[in-house]
Amino acid sequence: MFYYLIRKLLFLIDPEKSHIFVLKCLILKHNHRFKKKSYIKKASKNIKCMGLTFENKLGTAAGIDKNGDYINCLSEMGFGFIEVGTVTPLPQSGNPKPRLFRIISKEGIINRMGFNNLGIDNLIINIKKSCFKGIIGVNIGKNRDTSIKNAINDYLICIEKIYYYASYITINISSPNTIHLRTLQYGTLLTNLLYNIKKKQNELHKKYLKYVPLVIKISPDLSKTELKNISKQLIKYKIDAVIATNTTLDHSLVSGCKNSLEKGGISGLPLQKKSTNIISILSKYLQKKIPIIGVGGINSVNSAKEKIKSGATLIQIYSGLVYHGPNLIKEIIKNI
Repeated sequence: MFYYLIRKLLFLIDPEKSHIFVLKCLILKHNHRFKKKSYIKKASKNIKCMGLTFENKLGTAAGIDKNGDYINCLSEMGFGFIEVGTVTPLPQSGNPKPRLFRIISKEGIINRMGFNNLGIDNLIINIKKSCFKGIIGVNIGKNRDTSIKNAINDYLICIEKIYYYASYITINISSPNTIHLRTLQYGTLLTNLLYNIKKKQNELHKKYLKYVPLVIKISPDLSKTELKNISKQLIKYKIDAVIATNTTLDHSLVSGCKNSLEKGGISGLPLQKKSTNIISILSKYLQKKIPIIGVGGINSVNSAKEKIKSGATLIQIYSGLVYHGPNLIKEIIKNI
């Protein structure tokens, strides 16, 4: 109840400013060693996935902490793993503001952030400074000015630099806010990408004697045929996991709502059924050969269970935190 009172005030502020304000408050609490009552001990039952050991099934989705500034304070909230990013080889400012919009009546969010971040080198500094010893996933993308033809180079640069410091690396080829990025999910572009990132993974595995899993994050707007084709390629190239899903461009899900005409990807409750359906289809095609990390519209224990029942081994949240606060973390971890 307390969070919902605070939320009324937060929702009077621009969404992007509100997001940063909340994270800054978490840092203050961390630095002064004041723990929120909603902070909890992590579940003792370990989860095995991708050859890694997770303290529980719930993690943060990419986008909450783009630059790794808040790893320590997020880790105190009970998450079994933290995914930071999306980060690119070079710093970039992202798309013009405003670029983040609430769909309050639907518990949704529209964003067209455009991979705003301070670059891979800055992220490495922050990871090295953090005290968190758990699982850190790093979500990587291409710079806006890099052509799709040369996109592979951006991913390889990021993999090379972050490999030693990451627990796993997510290849983001599904954000709708970087022009033509989603074309990397199809045909020879996908094949070439998977071939080259696996080659780089093998090289770095030998160099560091450390195996860092590679994860592909896909769109919720793919057809069954497209999902089948992607699944075949993921299996062929022995990709370690798939994240389902990114945000959707299906604005019919919020038709008639305030801000529904804003351009960008939709997350939150409007995405819930769509992303769960993608997980179900993927689960069928992947035949348990590759684990699925489920994300998209988790706003309750039941919706978290639905993702797992549909085939997800791990789950992530973002928008659910905006609308329901830290207590959602406690309830999900306690009941799944």
